[in-house]
Amino acid sequence: EAKGEAFLVHDGKVEIRKLIAGEQRILNVLKKGELLGDFALFRNAPRSATAIAVEPVTLMVIPANRLDHMVRSNPGLAMAIIRDLANRMLAAEERAREAEGRAAAAEERARDAETRALAAEGLARRPAPPKEERAG
Repeated sequence: EAKGEAFLVHDGKVEIRKLIAGEQRILNVLKKGELLGDFALFRNAPRSATAIAVEPVTLMVIPANRLDHMVRSNPGLAMAIIRDLANRMLAAEERAREAEGRAAAAEERARDAETRALAAEGLARRPAPPKEERAG
């Protein structure tokens, strides 16, 4: 849930994970200088993923009101955060496209396997002969 704070990774690495379709997926790996927990604050919503330290980590706690003040008073920081959010969205879209591609390939393999199984049983549909052969 939203705790009213974000974190700046001062040292170490943090994996951002989420349960998707029953499987834990790594959405991002944050390192020194990157924000953690900002999505929930900017959306004013519960946190949507889990953060796991993958090595010793030092975090700086940034209360929501402090982050809000920093963003409002520093256009350069605001633009950096906007760029980071845009890059994260693009990365998420790319992961979604890759997942769709894998799903389509899996469906194609399943159809091919079914066709081969039917052919092995002699049940595969055969294309209709050309009209000339049927007329004769």
